[in-house]
Amino acid sequence: MTAERPLQGKVALITGASRGIGLAIARRVADMGARVSLCARDAKRLEAAAADCKRTGSEAIAVPADLTRPADMAKVVETTEQRLGPIEILVNNAGVGHFGPVQDAGETDWDKVFDTNLKAVFLLSRAAASGMIQRKAGHIINIASLAGKNVFAGGAIYCASKWGLLGLTGCMAEDLRAYGIRVSAICPGSVATEFGLPGARDRSKMLQPEDVAHAVAMLLTQAPQSFISELSMRPTLKP
Repeated sequence: MTAERPLQGKVALITGASRGIGLAIARRVADMGARVSLCARDAKRLEAAAADCKRTGSEAIAVPADLTRPADMAKVVETTEQRLGPIEILVNNAGVGHFGPVQDAGETDWDKVFDTNLKAVFLLSRAAASGMIQRKAGHIINIASLAGKNVFAGGAIYCASKWGLLGLTGCMAEDLRAYGIRVSAICPGSVATEFGLPGARDRSKMLQPEDVAHAVAMLLTQAPQSFISELSMRPTLKP
């Protein structure tokens, strides 16, 4: 471990890592020396993302999975630990959205968003936390959203999932901090990715995926005695 590569040798699992915020986080963590396991549904894009991370000189593997399937999540954790070692860093970034009037939404829309944005975080965190508890160390970072603090027309299901994620994160932090595990939430505003929040925005004024990756790096390198439980991010200029 060096000042230039402060995560040297640590194992990090990042979900939704084939593009956007997840890929930016994977690149940043790999550049800091971590061995990274990238998880997403698109196997082809995921392999390309893993190859990109390997250019930093760190080991990287692609583990395709559908996080709405509990069996896939168990496989992700098992594969990561078999090939790289015990998971020390988990970044729950995968997320989906549904936008439109609540009266027009269906139960399948609700299930798709909540299974990905909330249930998957619970199941994957629980699986990774088991080993972290034994080692009395670990980081779990959940990528939430300012939509978990604010409401807007057409955002009922998405906002509800992110409000729930902040509640889950806070409670997980209290349950796990006695074991030396820090659980944090990052709440970005509008980020220039393929993920489409409703409304036209000037992408040049939006947060960039690398801004969120920078926040993750900050959380992973805070002093042992400190604990940043939640971090909100906004663009300097309103898009």
